[in-house]
Amino acid sequence: MLKLGEKQTLEVIRMVDFGAYLGESKDSEDQVLLPVKQLPENTEIGNKIEVFLYRDSDDRLIATVKEPKIMLGDVAILTVKNTNKIGAFMDWGLEKDVLLPFREQTRPVREGEDILCAMYIDKSDRLCVTMNVYEFLRTDSPYKKEDKVRGTVYEISKNFGAFVAIDDIFSGLIPQKELYGDIKIGDDITARVTGVKEDGKLDLSLREKSYIQMDTDMDKILKKMEENGGKLDFNDKASPDLIKEKMQMSKNEFKRAVGHLLKEGKITILPDSIVMK
Repeated sequence: MLKLGEKQTLEVIRMVDFGAYLGESKDSEDQVLLPVKQLPENTEIGNKIEVFLYRDSDDRLIATVKEPKIMLGDVAILTVKNTNKIGAFMDWGLEKDVLLPFREQTRPVREGEDILCAMYIDKSDRLCVTMNVYEFLRTDSPYKKEDKVRGTVYEISKNFGAFVAIDDIFSGLIPQKELYGDIKIGDDITARVTGVKEDGKLDLSLREKSYIQMDTDMDKILKKMEENGGKLDFNDKASPDLIKEKMQMSKNEFKRAVGHLLKEGKITILPDSIVMK
């Protein structure tokens, strides 16, 4: 059986002027053309060749010895070649670009942009890619709690947080309560593993453990005060939402850092503000 979107080792069944027809065996009725410019030197009938199968511009199944940047079921970062009304055409290392349909885009994409995609077969039996990569990500990562990881943000949910493809292949989530700063789809982030779920998916945090993060938070508060004329227009009794918006940290983290700055004599807490000494 010829497998669209996958690599196969096939046998040369017959040679023609414009290439060679390949199949699983010499008696195979299903055959696919490997164009003459793709033929290895001194190819003969009976030779075995590893090829990748896709569809050409006329939607005919065709073989190539070139290495695609993505295969069926894979997740990879591809570059947008151009866009039109039906979607974006992505560079995947082969002559014919692969389509990222408009309906499979989680946000509008631009020419030249690098996008995390997964490859699937559409209803017309053609290879396409999607930005909805959740179901394609693996859950067998080697990472454990407190490991540092890098990944690509591919979806942001107001209810759940930021979904991250760790190493662009493993499933991770920055929960909403850990989501600080201006995180956007497509961002490449470094995070700390805070837990491994039973299903293998990883929980992440953009912040260090509290005793390590506190020094960073203290410096951040002092810098913010310096930028604001030596004060903050709110104190540690402000709402969690205000603190998160202004400082990109939780109320508890803010209170902890403010407490240490107070203990070190660097600030004074007033009824509605904090000022530097």
